[in-house]
Order: sequence, then structure tokens, then C-alpha cells
Amino acid sequence: MKKTLLITSLLASVVLFPKASNAISMPCSMVLDPIDEGLTNARGSALVYKVQLIPPSFARTNISILSVHLPEPSTYGEYDIYEGFAFIPGEISWRFRLYPTPEEDSPTWSGRIDLITAKFKNAKVQVRASNSKTEKLGPVVLNNDILSCK
Repeated sequence: MKKTLLITSLLASVVLFPKASNAISMPCSMVLDPIDEGLTNARGSALVYKVQLIPPSFARTNISILSVHLPEPSTYGEYDIYEGFAFIPGEISWRFRLYPTPEEDSPTWSGRIDLITAKFKNAKVQVRASNSKTEKLGPVVLNNDILSCK
């Protein structure tokens, strides 16, 4: 009887409290690191959390990005802005414009998206150069993946 109770308790704990190996808890944040090691001061942060904008609709995932000390987008070619780019490899992607602050030297680029309904498992978050007229997405400048989200 004791053995059956022990086995039942162990099985129940495994089913009710599974190991969260690839799961993230929200809200969380991650540091976006530069791809080019020469950009020693360039960094960014991404805040990822659930928002409910229009009750009684279901919650969606929000990504807010803030990035600093980026070179002019034109450094990478015919680009004039930066965009946030998030994707789940082989499934779906989202892109959203980052807006510069009016600082003279090196503006802070920031923006957000509130429309993500997919599960954010194995996602990657990037800051990329972009051309606002042609909508051509350029090279990755800052990058990290959701597994680093804490």
C-alpha cells in the first residue's frame, strides 16, 4: 500500500510539475549583443511579456527593444533606419520599426510590437538595418535568442 502511494505521488508530481527545459517565464529580458566584435559599445535589450490590450481578447506577446550606440544605418549600405526582427526558425517572423531619439551623437533606437500570438519557443530577437522606402531588410547588428531571456 505504501509503495503504491509513493509511486502514485511521484507520477503525479512529474505530470503536474513537468521540467521547464525550453520554457521561459514571462516577463523576461535579454541583452542583445553585437554581431560585429568591433562594435564594442553597441548593445540592446529586449523585454518580452504578455499583454492584454482589448479585453476580453486573449493575451499576446509583446517585444520591446531599446538599443544604444549603433552606427548610422547607412554604414551597412543603402539603409536609413533600424528594425526589430523576431522569428521562430522555419515558422514565422515579425518585424517592427525602431525609432531614434533626438540625441545628437548617437541616438537610442527603440520600438515595440504587441501582436504576437504564436508560442515564443526557440525564437530569436534581432536589431537589423533597414531601408524605409524599399522595405529591404539589411544585416543583423544585434542578436540573441529567447533561451537567454531571464
